[in-house]
Amino acid sequence: MPSLNEIKYIWQEFGSVDNCESVLRALPDWFGIEDSIVAYVETMQNYPILKALKGDDIIGFASVKKHNASAAEIYVMAVLPAYHRLGIGREIMSAVETRLRAVNIEFLQVKTLDASRENEAYTKTRLFYTKQGFTPLEVFPDLWDKNNPCVQMVKAL
Repeated sequence: MPSLNEIKYIWQEFGSVDNCESVLRALPDWFGIEDSIVAYVETMQNYPILKALKGDDIIGFASVKKHNASAAEIYVMAVLPAYHRLGIGREIMSAVETRLRAVNIEFLQVKTLDASRENEAYTKTRLFYTKQGFTPLEVFPDLWDKNNPCVQMVKAL
């Protein structure tokens, strides 16, 4: 089991996506489409990122998109498989929420694959977000494409 004592959480502003791509590529059950990985990495350069680091190595991150003065979104979040179920994702979410509250963000959302499309990895994702206090708000059947229905989950901060 990895030692959690060595992990630090840092907030970095725009453009600092170094090594985030390697975390996405380590999670093919969630990020297995090449065009999507490239788009995530390119777009994340425009958003702040909360990173979990062990030494100099990134083990997880969350990229945050601010929609307006009161609402933001977890644009993309990922944790290396070796660190799943150890509380890293929960710590990342906690740090992101603390940062957003400090700038008066009231609502946080995340979009993920809806349960109407069976997928074990995304069942775990929805369960994670539910445990973090998110509630499904609306399903968008064609937001991404007809084979990947999107559920928008929200949380009041």
